[in-house]
Formats: sequence, structure tokens, C-alpha cells
Amino acid sequence: MKIFFDLLPVIFFFGAYYIAKAFPDGAHALVTNWLAADIPAEQAPILIATFIAIVSTVLQIAIVWLKHRKVDRMLWISLIIITILGGATLAFHNPAFIKFKPTVLYWLFGIVLLVSDVVFRRNLIRRMLEGQIRLLDSVWQRLNLAWALFFVILGALNLYVAYSFSEEVWVNFKLFGCMALIFVFALAQGLYLSKHLLEDNTEH
Repeated sequence: MKIFFDLLPVIFFFGAYYIAKAFPDGAHALVTNWLAADIPAEQAPILIATFIAIVSTVLQIAIVWLKHRKVDRMLWISLIIITILGGATLAFHNPAFIKFKPTVLYWLFGIVLLVSDVVFRRNLIRRMLEGQIRLLDSVWQRLNLAWALFFVILGALNLYVAYSFSEEVWVNFKLFGCMALIFVFALAQGLYLSKHLLEDNTEH
């Protein structure tokens, strides 16, 4: 359920995009009247989906706040990124901005993991997981570095898909491709850690 909630803006973006594509005339009329500009019909779905993504991110934060009276910092960062890049997409009628959003977010994840570890000596992956598992310090270092590099590569892959394939392919990749890659990488990490968990337990 938490995974579904975390993916709420992406799911709404995906759904809005394909609903708009299913009703092209209505979507085009809506966007033209809403933005008071002569928008090409083929841009209507991505513009509507972008607006829905911004609104759903705000809704997501509101739900978290009402439930917990606090909001995770990464949610605020995600809202800032989607508002800036999504807002630019709507203001300039240019989908290129919103296509950068996943890359900016993934690269930010990677940079935070690296900088926190190298500069501040705080291994964020360890801080998140050490309550559940015990590992050697060297394994924690490799795990943190692996996730940082994975997010950097995933961000670059998003740009490759966005500018090498059709918009529809990118929309599908944004939801299914990225989530599948994260799942496979997490699974691979789990298999790697299972070996080191056994080694670590024998030393304690």
C-alpha cells in the first residue's frame, strides 16, 4: 500500500496522459481554453498529465501532513522539482522540462547518498536499514555507493529514453520501466546482502 501511495503522482500522470489521448478533441479544447494559447493537439496529453502530477503531489503531501503532522524532506523536494519543471512545461508549452523531472530527482538521490557519505560520513542507506540487518562497515559502504551509482545511471537512462524514443514510450518507461529497474536492482542487492548477512552473523 505504501508503494502505491509513493507512486501516486506517477500513476495519476500516467492515467491522465492516456485518458487525454483517448479523447484528443476534448483534451485539445481543454488545454487551449485553459492556457489561452494555440496549443498543438499532440501536446495536450502531456500538458494535462503534467498539471495532474503537480496537483497529485500537493494532495500526497496534504494526506501525509494530516495523517502524521510531518512531511518527509524528499516529498518536499519532489514537490519543488515537479512545480518548477512542471510549471515551466505549462508556461512554455514545452514537454522537455517535465521529461527532466525524473532525472533531476534520481540524480539528486545519487548526489545526496554520495555527499552524505564522503563529506559528512553519514551512510544514509545504513541509517535506513541497520535497524533490520547487520553488515560489515565495508559492505555498508559498497551498498551506499551501489545505490548512488544506480540512481545516477537511471537518471541518464531516463534522458536517453526521453529524447531517443516517442513521448508515449517515455511515459510508459517513467512508470513501468523505472519501477521495474528499481525492483530488479533491489532484488539483486538482496541476493548480494544475503551472503554478507551470513558472513556478518558468524563474526558476531
